[in-house]
Amino acid sequence: MGYLLSRNSRNGVFGMKRIYLISLSCFAAFLLFACYGFRTHTNNAVALQSASIAVGSESAVLIEKICSEIYEGDFAGARVLVKGSNKSNDAAISQLANVISEYEETEEKRRIALKDAYEEQLVELEKFKTEKDIDDINDVNDIVDALSVINQACEFADESQKEKLLSDSSVKEILQKAIDRAAKLEVEGKWLEAYTNCYAWLMAIDRDNEGYSDYADQLLDKAAIAISFEDSPCETREERFSGIEKEMFIRTIIFLDLYYVNAIDYEQMANKAIERCELLGEVIGAPSRFNLDSQKTKADSSDAEPFMPPDRRKLADWLDSLDELSDEVKSASEGSRGFDKQKFIGIFDKVLRLNERTVDLPQSILIAQFSEASLGALDPYTVIIWPKQVQDFEKMMTSEFTGIGIEISKPKGLLTVASLLPDTPAYKSGLDAGDVIQAVDGLKTKDMTLSCAVHKITGPKGTKVVLTIERPGEEKTKDITIIRDRIIVPTIRGWQRTDSGQWRYMIDQKNKIGYVRLTSFAAESADRLEKVLLRLESQGLRGLVLDLRSNSGGLLDSAVAVVDKFIDEGLIVKRQGGFGKMPIYENAHKRSTHPNYPFVILVNSGSASASEIVAGALADKKYRRATLVGTRTHGKGSVQGITGYPGGGAQLKYTMAHYHLPSDQRVESQEAVKKLGREDWGVGPDVEVELKSNEIKKMIEMQRDNDVLVQANHNNASHKQNKHTAEESLEADPQLAVGLLVVRSKLIQAEAPALAQRN
Repeated sequence: MGYLLSRNSRNGVFGMKRIYLISLSCFAAFLLFACYGFRTHTNNAVALQSASIAVGSESAVLIEKICSEIYEGDFAGARVLVKGSNKSNDAAISQLANVISEYEETEEKRRIALKDAYEEQLVELEKFKTEKDIDDINDVNDIVDALSVINQACEFADESQKEKLLSDSSVKEILQKAIDRAAKLEVEGKWLEAYTNCYAWLMAIDRDNEGYSDYADQLLDKAAIAISFEDSPCETREERFSGIEKEMFIRTIIFLDLYYVNAIDYEQMANKAIERCELLGEVIGAPSRFNLDSQKTKADSSDAEPFMPPDRRKLADWLDSLDELSDEVKSASEGSRGFDKQKFIGIFDKVLRLNERTVDLPQSILIAQFSEASLGALDPYTVIIWPKQVQDFEKMMTSEFTGIGIEISKPKGLLTVASLLPDTPAYKSGLDAGDVIQAVDGLKTKDMTLSCAVHKITGPKGTKVVLTIERPGEEKTKDITIIRDRIIVPTIRGWQRTDSGQWRYMIDQKNKIGYVRLTSFAAESADRLEKVLLRLESQGLRGLVLDLRSNSGGLLDSAVAVVDKFIDEGLIVKRQGGFGKMPIYENAHKRSTHPNYPFVILVNSGSASASEIVAGALADKKYRRATLVGTRTHGKGSVQGITGYPGGGAQLKYTMAHYHLPSDQRVESQEAVKKLGREDWGVGPDVEVELKSNEIKKMIEMQRDNDVLVQANHNNASHKQNKHTAEESLEADPQLAVGLLVVRSKLIQAEAPALAQRN
């Protein structure tokens, strides 16, 4: 729904006093003629002025129609209106025609690039077929290469091209090779490899194949289970699950029975938990994954207690007994009282006792797996944060932690400093973007995951961490000792960072259009946004683009505060709890509302939760304060609360309410809507601009280059600063480019009356 600036003109009423002439003299006759002539002349002027007003009104109506088409993403319809008009000399309409032309040029470039990309992938596929004997392809790398080419070709193809491609016998054979390879990897206990190397690609190629997605989910579950039994460079199995107690889960169920947003289906929860326990049995029964000799070798090298798989008889007893529990759940559900909370807790107790009698798994792992599966039957967002996870969870929610102030990545498998944060211990230490971190406190990073590296580098305020770094261009590695401090990750960004670490926000200097990227909704986000808006407004801001793409959400209060900046009164969001609870209303306030300048919000499938509240409220038909550009949002549709009720240092994040937009439209969850065969989850864009993977890659690379902060004396030949101009950024980001065109259209519409008067 577009933002429409309408202008109500009131036609002036022009009149004349009647002139009565009485004299019969010639002079009087002359006066009569003269007066008659004057009146005729005046009436002609009135007629011309009225005609001018009519023409102005006609132009205003046409401008509004053209803009309405643009705000709904129908640039072709807007072009038709311009072509069918006889007002091409109207300044505003001429400017709108230029906006439409720019859009058409952008889309034509994208169309040509897409066609070229498709043909390039076909060439790659033919080359692959020529150089490889498909019958002999068994190496997983060859299969991945082939799947990658097929996936890219499918993405760049139209429907008929895709159908033809997937019906090709060679392509069918490659897909079957991937399925066969995944089965072999699964037998070897390599579930994650089966997913990443095969089924992740198969799902991307054929998104509608439920068999692929169901099997992929099972592979991921098995991989997660297997990892839970293994030590990592950052923590042992015992450390990972320390502090988990049976009572925590029971207290969780008691709490959810009272406060969860919907009625709980305990039968489904029990079935999901038992299914997970069966997968546990399959994982620990895979001899290739838990080979006793290899486990002993690992134990000898790390002094850790290895996981010892149960014997076959006990494993069979475990699986058979789980089948009996499934039957018990089914029988109880068919009874007169149904399957309630107490019966569910009873099943949980029986699983724990069964474990002691048979496979004797570490109880903390079993509790964690049982709870994850059963709570997952409610929704993806209701989870227990176990004591060991609480600190990381709080970092994520607050965007605050104690560390050194760097952004890291792993290009080519090397742990690398991607960027520095200004005024942080890392920046002051001499560490620089492009430095490769070889070790953290002497622990090699070669096989360390990013999350593990973050865990090792962060720590209590005032403590030391020693990074062994290799700087390209220098022969020797060196150790840098850094004292950890409190770090606040900025959630407000501009389109480019200066050498001093400040952000540039005015992306279109000529038209004074600002750009603000909000990466998450933390406690300080609204206040920091306020400072940026005031700064932009002092520079003559006339229009704004707010980028919420890939912003997964955060604090509800922060989202409400952001919306409150742009509307002066009325409902922002309604939270509706379950079981007849009274709704909670969040309303706007007139205080400190910013001017009503043209406003666009960029959204995509990564925009979730608080982002959907902000985008949905500001684009809601009740206000039409902003126009949404991009693709449909994630579709979370619920509000979570956090409680320490589980006890023992654990916390529960649970779904407590659904949220409704100002016009009372509920933002529906993707999971629920998909089950109904619909696709209208989340919040849909007004102007849809969908990016292909090659465009997303280019956009992210451009954004990353503009985000980087290096040392003032940065002289790293392999990590040159590569800042891009606003024009280059728009070329690489069609969603932002179209967003600016929409803002410009709003400015043209708003200024059309003034332009008409000047003309």
